[in-house]
Amino acid sequence: GPPAGAPINIEVSGDDYEQLLATAEDIKQFIKNNNIPGIEELKLDVEQGKPELPIIIDRQKARRLNVSTGQIGDALRTSLFGKEISTFKDGEDDYPINMRLTDKYRYDKEALINQKITFRDQSSGKIVQVPISAMAHTEASSTFSAVKRKDLDRVITIASNVLEGYNATEINDQIKEVIVKYDLPKNIDISFTGEQEKQAEEMAFLSKALLIAVFFIFLILVAQFNSTSTPIIISLTVLLSLIGVLLGLIVFRMEFVIMMTMIGIISLAGIVVNNAIVLIDYTNLIMVRKRLEEGLSEGELTKEIIYESIVEGGKTRLRPVLLTAITTILGLLPLAIGININFMSLFTEFDPEFYIGGENVAFWGPMSWTIIFGLTFATFLTLVIVPVMYLLLNNLKFKLNRNQ
Repeated sequence: GPPAGAPINIEVSGDDYEQLLATAEDIKQFIKNNNIPGIEELKLDVEQGKPELPIIIDRQKARRLNVSTGQIGDALRTSLFGKEISTFKDGEDDYPINMRLTDKYRYDKEALINQKITFRDQSSGKIVQVPISAMAHTEASSTFSAVKRKDLDRVITIASNVLEGYNATEINDQIKEVIVKYDLPKNIDISFTGEQEKQAEEMAFLSKALLIAVFFIFLILVAQFNSTSTPIIISLTVLLSLIGVLLGLIVFRMEFVIMMTMIGIISLAGIVVNNAIVLIDYTNLIMVRKRLEEGLSEGELTKEIIYESIVEGGKTRLRPVLLTAITTILGLLPLAIGININFMSLFTEFDPEFYIGGENVAFWGPMSWTIIFGLTFATFLTLVIVPVMYLLLNNLKFKLNRNQ
């Protein structure tokens, strides 16, 4: 995708560019003085003290000589950067012909300022040549490299990379705590952008996608079970998987990669509910069978039937639930650790070129580990918490029906 910017990217915006430069430099030094670990080197995206050669035109002299500032600017621009004066045609191809001074004169200040501007005098009709030095002079000075804008505001960016072993989000949080103590001028604003801004946008988008996915899963479950209480219990397995993901990342000290980790969590939402659906659906089937065996009317159940059905359902579906989770986890392990096999060379040269790691694991690894951690945690809790909650729910329904 497009470049996201530096891990540490602070934009200082305002109207007065001189004040903006001074404030940005002061903020950079202020952050340095706080000795926040992990910052490589803070730099401004604007160079100061860059040499320049302004050409000062005496407008009165130029007016007396019938030369406009546009003619002077055009002559100097043509000398330095060139001008397209014609086109050379070779068959169906057109090649532009550009005219400009050779390097010998182009980088010679005296040659540039002494070149003559040729034009026809409107009053006399004669061809006149006037050197630029007759109506302009040069001054050596220094300036900043550029004036950058964002949304029409002048902006200077303070940026830095993060040293290996440090987390960019934690460092940015520390900088934000420190910046609060800085006495910022009223007409200047500070914003954290770059990689952090991109991550915040991705997180907001993927969080919405996760909520939408869970909502549609819930609607499908309501239609399937013709109930709202059972789908709520099943949807709780998504929350259990999130706990497993966070615990796994903390225990194994892995980074929360916004894009791929969130994609893994969204995928996980559709995977982990399957075990709970299988468990509850089979338990409901046993309840129906036992009710028919006891000769009870539809909807009429006893506590014993509810308890026995849940126990039998848990025992019977234990193996399928575990096998489903184990096969999914084993299938994702090669992607998580980055197992690479070249099947072309394996069949042609009997050399699989087997190795572990590589660039692909940096991309697919976070998603795979997310699903593995979440599925492992949610599977074992599903076998315990879902039956318990389903038993409590049915006992509550049993009491309510008896009271009525």
